[in-house]
Amino acid sequence: MDEAALRDQLAMLGASLFQRGYSVGTAGNISVRLPDGYLMTPTNSCLGRLDPARISKLAPDWSHIGGDKPSKEVFMHRAVLTARREAGAVVHLHSTYATAIGCLAEPGETAPIPPLTPYFVMRVGRSLPVVRYYRPGDGAMESEIHEAAKGAKAVLLANHGPVVSGKTLEDAVHAAEELEESARLALLLRGAGARTLTPAQVDDLLATFG
Repeated sequence: MDEAALRDQLAMLGASLFQRGYSVGTAGNISVRLPDGYLMTPTNSCLGRLDPARISKLAPDWSHIGGDKPSKEVFMHRAVLTARREAGAVVHLHSTYATAIGCLAEPGETAPIPPLTPYFVMRVGRSLPVVRYYRPGDGAMESEIHEAAKGAKAVLLANHGPVVSGKTLEDAVHAAEELEESARLALLLRGAGARTLTPAQVDDLLATFG
């Protein structure tokens, strides 16, 4: 997919996430890896009203070279995309249920959402590290996100929201959606003694779809 098509896809998927309540106001940001750099949603932009032509473009060294000024959380995307060379996109949301889990979980936890369904394991994986709280826009979190992302497709920022990667932009969006629905399911079943997938079943899913 060429850059123009990726810009259109980013705007379309951003609008879909916004319309379904996965982000509100100017919350959340998205990045996509290009052969010659990166695309990123602009600072203070609404995912529901992105103009493809104004989406930020960054050089391979992450300097701003086109479009509007990028999100102030560019470092968050850099942390994941440099840790996961196979990743082609990153989606950061403030989605309600995943953020709720991030308010309940302890920093350092690696499985705040249990493997309740195969789809969570297939999209997100075995691990979902919880990164301790930092003030939004604080670049000090970059190294911690980077380390956590080396072994996980998604990380959960304490009291903030999820950061999710995928091989493609569509993959990253689907994984972010699955994470939100899995967080909702985990909260609905909290304390009910729900049956989870066994370690062997998780291993089988990762061997087949991971």
